Amino acid sequence: MQRRRGSGLVAGLAGFALLVAACGSDDGGDGAAATTVTSAASSSTSAGSTASTSETTTATAAGDQPGSLEEWEARWREERAAIVARIEENGWGKSADGTTLTGPEGWTVDLTACPKNWSDTEGVTDSVIKIGQTMPLSGTYADVGNAGRAIGFLFDYYSDQGLFEDTTSGTVRRIEHIVKDDAYDPARAIPNVDELLDHEKTFLVWTQGTPSTLKTYDKLNERCVPQPMALTAHVAWGDPVNHPWTTGIPQPTYSTEAVVWGAFLEQHLHEFPADRKVKVASLVQSNDFGALYDASFEAYIAQSPELRDRVEYVSETIEASAPTVVDPMTTLAAEKPDMWITMLAGTQCTQIVTEAARNGLNETAKYLFMPQSCPGATYVGKDAVGGDGSVSDGWYLVSPGLKDLADPSFHDDPYVDWLRGALQAEGIDPDVSTYTSSGINYAFPVVQALAIAGQLEGGVTRTNFQLALRSMDMTSPMLLPGIRLHMNGLADAYIVEGGSIQRWDAATQTYVNESGIIDLDGKAELCAWDQATSTCA
Repeated sequence: MQRRRGSGLVAGLAGFALLVAACGSDDGGDGAAATTVTSAASSSTSAGSTASTSETTTATAAGDQPGSLEEWEARWREERAAIVARIEENGWGKSADGTTLTGPEGWTVDLTACPKNWSDTEGVTDSVIKIGQTMPLSGTYADVGNAGRAIGFLFDYYSDQGLFEDTTSGTVRRIEHIVKDDAYDPARAIPNVDELLDHEKTFLVWTQGTPSTLKTYDKLNERCVPQPMALTAHVAWGDPVNHPWTTGIPQPTYSTEAVVWGAFLEQHLHEFPADRKVKVASLVQSNDFGALYDASFEAYIAQSPELRDRVEYVSETIEASAPTVVDPMTTLAAEKPDMWITMLAGTQCTQIVTEAARNGLNETAKYLFMPQSCPGATYVGKDAVGGDGSVSDGWYLVSPGLKDLADPSFHDDPYVDWLRGALQAEGIDPDVSTYTSSGINYAFPVVQALAIAGQLEGGVTRTNFQLALRSMDMTSPMLLPGIRLHMNGLADAYIVEGGSIQRWDAATQTYVNESGIIDLDGKAELCAWDQATSTCA
């Protein structure tokens, strides 16, 4: 396996902010992607040394949140109304001559650059809004298909509720959700996107995975087709200038997650002998997704005065389609690392947990991390790892703050309780995968943006939908209190930048909070991603 290296640069900002130039590269080159975070990342991770390990996520989830679905709906109506009022008060939207779309904080889109035959309402009829999606329903990433089923559920639910109404005309529409399998293969995703564009003529196109999204987002932006909530947390989706039609999911970027890993290590560095280097090892997926994780973490080490001379970082790469992780894991276990970080996704996540128990890695490494791309109990619960589930005990996760429907500690949450019953009534098992929870989280802002668009002049159009997303400021029922859905034109292109550090407790089969909410909202800089150099320009 070839080792990739990156370089980084960190500068102080007002005494408490870090400008992390985190490198991102594919297998052929190095690069830098800028991400800004505040000292919240460092201070929140330090809470892990003092937090009670018996405190579960329920304590955080309780918070100041509505106590019923009806109260949630009332809050969302107020939040939608506030967004509509802000848009109207500022005169944002498509210009009278149809040449420009304007939005918050100087965000503009030149609509004259759209194709001559472009339609602002393609995929919208008097009765239907056609939404196209390509995602893995088979292969090593097949579990993500559970997110697709949850997305379809939420679309159907709100279609039944009549939420997608153009208030000026009174037209009420349903969503037609068209999903195509790409098996996490860009070679399959590209023709899927083409078919959704040219044959199905969908209103928007939804993609999954960094490789597939990078291969299609130029085309979708050139054709002025919304690509919302791309199911990947790459920094490249934070580019409202060059890619105004693409937005990312409600999770912190991979670069931000890598910063939290680094800050966590800084806070726990004193626990290791001072007379030797601390060794950190990772298994990295061999594509743009894994490479960004890898190089961002390496860059953080390079800029950190505490870590740069104390840490030895080693990694191996693995293809997403590899059937087993045994060979690279054997190599890395032989390094006897003090800290382990998983930088991939799919079924390999569970394989890593079980292999770490078999080859002794979980005995030599004091801290072992799952990535946010391996969410919840799906990959570490006893149903996944077998036996009494003890092999995954103590594994850490930088959680995006997602309420896991399968986690018993959330079952008293009013929205989770309603949602579990509603899913079961439709034949969807809420316990089968944490990606079911993720799918609701992904679909929620799309549902709300469509509802907001219907209240704007012109109703549900591509421009109104995109304006609604770029103006989003709402509360998601699937995220812990303290984490909001928020975008703000050119000032903030990432809908969520926050989460918490959690530790898996095998005895209770739940993640336990090891930090408070790490709130980095609005701190991530825009990223004009250059695919040729794998850098943020």
